[in-house]
Amino acid sequence: MSTARRGVKTHPPTVTVTTDAKTSEQVKYEKMWDIDDYRVVSPGEQSGHLFLQHARPMKDSTCIDFGCGTGRGGLMIALFGNMVVTLVDFAENALDEDVRNACVTQPTRISWLQADLNKPLPIHAAYGYCTDVMEHIPPDEVDRVLGTILRAAQHVFFQIATEDDVMGERIGESLHLSVNSYAWWLKKLRDHGVAVHWSQNYDDRMCQFYVSNWTKHDDVVVDGRVNTEIEICEQHMRENAKTDYQLIQPHVTQDTEIMMICGGPSLNDFTDEIIELRAKGMPMITTNGTYNWAIANGMNPSMQLMIDAREFNKRFVRPVVDGCKYVLAGQCHPKVFEGLPIDRTYIWHVGLATELSEVLDELYEIWYPCPGGSTVTLRGLLLLRMLGFHKIHMYGFDSCYRDDAHHAYDQPENDFRSKRIPVSVGGRVFMCDGWMYSQAREFIQIIAKFGDEISLNVKGDGLIAHIINTGAEMGALEEDED
Repeated sequence: MSTARRGVKTHPPTVTVTTDAKTSEQVKYEKMWDIDDYRVVSPGEQSGHLFLQHARPMKDSTCIDFGCGTGRGGLMIALFGNMVVTLVDFAENALDEDVRNACVTQPTRISWLQADLNKPLPIHAAYGYCTDVMEHIPPDEVDRVLGTILRAAQHVFFQIATEDDVMGERIGESLHLSVNSYAWWLKKLRDHGVAVHWSQNYDDRMCQFYVSNWTKHDDVVVDGRVNTEIEICEQHMRENAKTDYQLIQPHVTQDTEIMMICGGPSLNDFTDEIIELRAKGMPMITTNGTYNWAIANGMNPSMQLMIDAREFNKRFVRPVVDGCKYVLAGQCHPKVFEGLPIDRTYIWHVGLATELSEVLDELYEIWYPCPGGSTVTLRGLLLLRMLGFHKIHMYGFDSCYRDDAHHAYDQPENDFRSKRIPVSVGGRVFMCDGWMYSQAREFIQIIAKFGDEISLNVKGDGLIAHIINTGAEMGALEEDED
C-alpha cells in the first residue's frame, strides 16, 4: 500500500506591531472597533465549523486568520480544530480582550500579528481563513490583497458579503467598498489561478469559497503536451456548450471512499480485489479504456471520466450502462456525447490555456476550471476533490512499462514507441514513454500543492507507488533506450 498525504506544521510568530504611518482605512476601522455594537456579530466565529468541515486539518496544522477582527473565529479554530493560528489585522484595537489574553497565555496555539493585507506578509501557513474581509477592500486593492492572501496560505476559506453594510453610518463612512456578486468573486478567484473545491451562494447576501492556491497551467505542466490543437478544442467547447448537459460544480466534502481505475499494467493484479470492493458498494471511477475493462469484468462503473478531444475515443463510453455518470471534458469531441443520457452526463472544463479560459467566459456566466496535469488521471484526481471526494484508492496508476506492456489491456494507439526513457527513482529503474515520465513529474507537483486535500492509496509496484514509498526525486538516466 502506498499512501500520499501532506501536512504543514510550524510555530506562530511572536507579536509584531507595524510602525508605518496609519492609512485612512486603518484609522476608519480603529474607530469602528471602539463601538461596542460592532463587536456583537463575528462572521468568523459563526463559520468556523464550515472551514473545519472542508479543510479537515491535521492536528497542529498552521492557519492564518486574515482580517481577524475580534479574533473569536481564529480562537474557535485553534481550540476546536487543534490548529496553530495566527490572527492578522491592521487595526490595533480589533481583538476582543479575552482573545488578546489567549495570545499571551497560549502563545504556541494562537498569536497576533498587526499587518496590512495590502503588503506581503512575513508568515506562511497551510491554511487561511478570511471572513467578512474582501467586501471591505477598496476596489483598486482587491487583486493586491487576494495576492497577499494566496501567497501566504495554500488552502483558504473565504466568506464574502455581497450586500451593503449597515454599520458604517455610525461614523459617517461606508464599510463595504467592493460589493460584488457570487459570479464576480468566482471569476476573480479563477483569475488568480485557484482551484475551487467548494462554494456556496446565499441569495445576494454572501458567498463562500474553499479554494487551494494553484499556479498557472504553464508553470505546473512542464512536460505535458495537448494532443489536439487548441483551435479544435475551442470548436468542440462551443458545440458542446449548445447542449443541455449539466456543468460540473463543486460539492461538499464527504468521507465516502472511492476507487479510481487507471489503465497501467498492474491493474490486472488486483482484478479480484476490485470486483470484491465493487460488490460491497464502493463507487468505481473509470478513466478512458478502464471503462471497457470494468464492463468486461462484470462491473458497471459509477462514473466515467474523459478529457481527450479525439473522435475515436467515443469507444470509451460504449456501451452505455445503467447507473454510470458520464463526466466528459468540454473539449471532448461532440460525437462522444451522442446517445449519452442527459440526466447522467456532465461537462467539466480543464482551462488549459488563457485563450480557452476566455472562450469559456464567453460561453458561460459561471464555470469551474479543474487544474492539474496533462492526463485524465491527474486532472481527474482534482476533479474528484472538487466533487467532494478525498479518500481515493487508485489501481493501475503505474506511469511506466511492465516488460513491453503499457496498459493492462490492448490500446493500439500506444503501441508506437517513441524513445523509452530509463527513469531512476530511489534505487530502481523504470522504463517510461515521454508521457509517462511527464505524468510522474506532474504527480509530484500535484502532491506538493494538494497533498493536504487528497488522501491517496496507490496500489501496485509501478513508478507512482515507488515515488510515494521512497519520497525520492526522479531522474532520467539517458535519452535513448539502448
